[in-house]
Amino acid sequence: MAAHADKEQMPIIMLVDGDCALCHGMTKFAVSRDKHQRFRIAALQSEIGSKLLMQAGLEPHKLDSLVVLERGRAYVKSSAALRVFRRLGGMWPLLYATIVLPGPIRDYGYTWIARIRYRMFGHADICMLPSTAGRQRFIDDSEPLSNLIDVRSK
Repeated sequence: MAAHADKEQMPIIMLVDGDCALCHGMTKFAVSRDKHQRFRIAALQSEIGSKLLMQAGLEPHKLDSLVVLERGRAYVKSSAALRVFRRLGGMWPLLYATIVLPGPIRDYGYTWIARIRYRMFGHADICMLPSTAGRQRFIDDSEPLSNLIDVRSK
């Protein structure tokens, strides 16, 4: 029971492409609608991002998808995006209903957007700097993994 309570208290981790302008925009969108401050964010390319990916059993250098780590599980592509929408305020959680569509169909659309994201939205010229109020949402490379995920379960 204690392990279950620990997982409930762990943040939901969003790992995003730190070079992608679209990803920066989506991160700002999610953070501004995350009224319960559930999300913590790191770049896929960061040291802490690599550590979190390896801890989740994912290969850091082969991944260019949004990754969500929640309650000891890793979600990628459309499943990750839908997990984010599910936790936002307003009507956004209704989009989670599309989870009933087969993963390959959802991921086809996700992959298509991912392929053209740099052409359509460009590269992020600067790192997204959090506001003072949102700074605690961004994960620093020096933060211990035990603050972010249940390392005992791996």
